[in-house]
Amino acid sequence: MWYNGLLDFSVWQIVGMTLLFTHITIVSVTVYLHRYSAHRGLELGPILRHFFRLWLWLTTGMATKGWTALHRKHHAKCETKEDPHSPVILGIGKVLKEGAELYRAGLTDETLEKYGKGTPEDWLERKVYRPHGRTGIMIFLAIDVLLFGTAGITVWAVQMAWIPLFAAGVINGIGHYWGYRNYECADASTNIVPWGILIGGEELHNNHHTFPSSSKLSSKWYEFDIGWMYINIFKLLGLLKIKRVAPKAQTDTSKSIIDTDTLAAIFDNRFQIMATYAKKVVMPLVDQEAAQADAHNKPLFTKAAKILSREESLITEQDRKRIQEIIEQNAVLKTIYEKRKELQSVWQTQVSNNEELVKALKDWVVKAEATGIQSLKEFADSLSHYTMQPKTA
Repeated sequence: MWYNGLLDFSVWQIVGMTLLFTHITIVSVTVYLHRYSAHRGLELGPILRHFFRLWLWLTTGMATKGWTALHRKHHAKCETKEDPHSPVILGIGKVLKEGAELYRAGLTDETLEKYGKGTPEDWLERKVYRPHGRTGIMIFLAIDVLLFGTAGITVWAVQMAWIPLFAAGVINGIGHYWGYRNYECADASTNIVPWGILIGGEELHNNHHTFPSSSKLSSKWYEFDIGWMYINIFKLLGLLKIKRVAPKAQTDTSKSIIDTDTLAAIFDNRFQIMATYAKKVVMPLVDQEAAQADAHNKPLFTKAAKILSREESLITEQDRKRIQEIIEQNAVLKTIYEKRKELQSVWQTQVSNNEELVKALKDWVVKAEATGIQSLKEFADSLSHYTMQPKTA
């Protein structure tokens, strides 16, 4: 019948097409807007660039410059009052419910000018793919109704709600509020789940904030980034080039001297190294000290490993009091907490040359070994193995 549209699909076929349409939109956002336009982790060929621009115009009404500028500002001002959509500042409820409104409010002329550089400014972008334009989404409504009949209105409504709900709401909200963290970067970003399928891999948000220019968002063996899968398919088809991925630590057990090569490798892999410190030094020693503590002191060790490894700028006043209580009562945990801060200060220190940094790193290793704490000594010894040199066969 005419009200079933040209395709005359069943309900389940329409559901399948709706999910396909929304998935293409998610892929367009993560591959084109995010990994290519905002962070330049990729180089897209003209076919993909124009397809993604057209599809996003039809299905979201978003313009490349606006999305790119707002996302770059989010990274530059993350978890501050200038962050366009931080749940830490605005509250999780507001970001979840008003993600689209926050996006539109953030598109000021100043933001577009400062953070929108390098985005398309051709005739199509100026005259057709304009910010907040309704022409594209109205055309898509007509296409949906033509294909699916009256059910096409529902298909269109789901498509219109998909990005505001999942991208503007879930990623910007939950992705800075709830989940797990592989790395202690200087913001509240989290990985929502380790399987980045529903939102194109953007679920791995802590990985992304730690290595923002990486075109691959997964970093652990158990994490899956479906956007990375599509990127590799497009690469095989010659439609894009991969420019940047997160650094992968390289070690050489025969190397035992700390030099500028060591320094460069440690700086490049500092987030992985601090994650290793938490796993190999902090967690085992917290467990060891907790096992030896009497019943009265055992509550002191609840979540101690997490807060002793937490990024300093994210420690709450309550947790700061807990840390102070822990280090006042336990000399071992005080030592590893202080050594963690001292190691971070090596690459945060402003010095005039690399020789001074190498000396600072060597001094840290000597002091760490002198503590007599075996796991700390083993970690300190391992630092000399880091190298920027590729492994040889």
